[in-house]
Amino acid sequence: MSADGPGLRVVSGMRPTGRLHLGHYHGALRNWTELQHRHECYFFVADWHALTTHYEDAGRIPEHAWDMLVDWLACGLSPNAAVLFLQSQVRAHAELHLLLSMATPISWLERVPSYKDMRAQSDRDLSTYGFLGYPLLQAADVLAYRAQLVPVGEDQAAHVELIREVARRFNHIYGAEEGFPARAEELIDKLGAKFAKSFRECRRKFRERGEYQQLEVAQELLNNQPGLPARDRERLRGYLEGDCRMILPEPQELLTPAARVPGTDGRKMSKSYGNALELRDEPDVLRKKLQGMTTDPARRRRNDPGDPEKCPVWDLHRLHSDESVRAWAEQGCRSAGIGCTDCKARLLDGLREELRPIQERARTYLADRAELQAVLYAGCERAREAAQDTLEEVRDSMGLRYA
Repeated sequence: MSADGPGLRVVSGMRPTGRLHLGHYHGALRNWTELQHRHECYFFVADWHALTTHYEDAGRIPEHAWDMLVDWLACGLSPNAAVLFLQSQVRAHAELHLLLSMATPISWLERVPSYKDMRAQSDRDLSTYGFLGYPLLQAADVLAYRAQLVPVGEDQAAHVELIREVARRFNHIYGAEEGFPARAEELIDKLGAKFAKSFRECRRKFRERGEYQQLEVAQELLNNQPGLPARDRERLRGYLEGDCRMILPEPQELLTPAARVPGTDGRKMSKSYGNALELRDEPDVLRKKLQGMTTDPARRRRNDPGDPEKCPVWDLHRLHSDESVRAWAEQGCRSAGIGCTDCKARLLDGLREELRPIQERARTYLADRAELQAVLYAGCERAREAAQDTLEEVRDSMGLRYA
């Protein structure tokens, strides 16, 4: 599946930790604001996920969620272009998580790379089912909307692979239908001779020769059938690759460019490290943080030449300064023509200019809580409708219909 194709469904979420910083901006938000104009995007505040590690601090989550929504909107996410919603207000996530857990082996969850790492590194008690099961809740978050793309960094690609495995297992167990091939062939014929010829040729080349690119061609053929009911669309998706209906389509990861965003101490920017430059930091606050920022350790004195590649301030120049300022900073650092204070001052100028419109929009939203509530209300309604369609089909496939 090509990420360049328009109109694909994209799902991603972010844990509410309060006001966002430059790491969030470069790691996710800039990408999201671009994706919302090319695809059908669902972005959610992952408040249930916050509980998997911060269940003892649950009282702070609502205000953190509001702060995060303000920063989303201030950075350019638009409720007119994307669906913005609260995870906990769409109960289908929880029900789908429960239903998926019935058939997902525990060993699949225990082998997720971040599971043991986070337990070993955290000073919190993470020996809970919520923490063990959070990758499966992530699967429910994505599969509830039949997402086709999930934007992640390389370190999260394993989570998307688990989502595919969960969907594949569910489809294998519950997607079998009596007379499935005959039903699929009958449906293909109903879509016209031209479609039928192309679709069957793609399927044959994939099944007989292993030409995976033919799957993308066939998927595009299906996408160009707007009047095709979702149930029939997933039946034909399943027929492409096997002999069962694809109730839950397998999403693909959309790898996002990994920008290195250092904090003031040189480590990865993180609130937990206390080294973050927040999007709403006032100029005086930014100046104070930058003044204390770690630089190239070789520059002990003003006239010592430095190496920008070893300086976290240079990494921020790469992200926030134009070409002329970067050239000035690099040459001045290597020749000792400028001091670190001079370099940081020019970085501050660039940051202030870039953050000014974001901060102005944030103040507007902060002054109007009713507008924020309206955005979330509308987004939650749209998310519930989409997720409910999936959940009803999941219940049907599992035989959980009593009416």
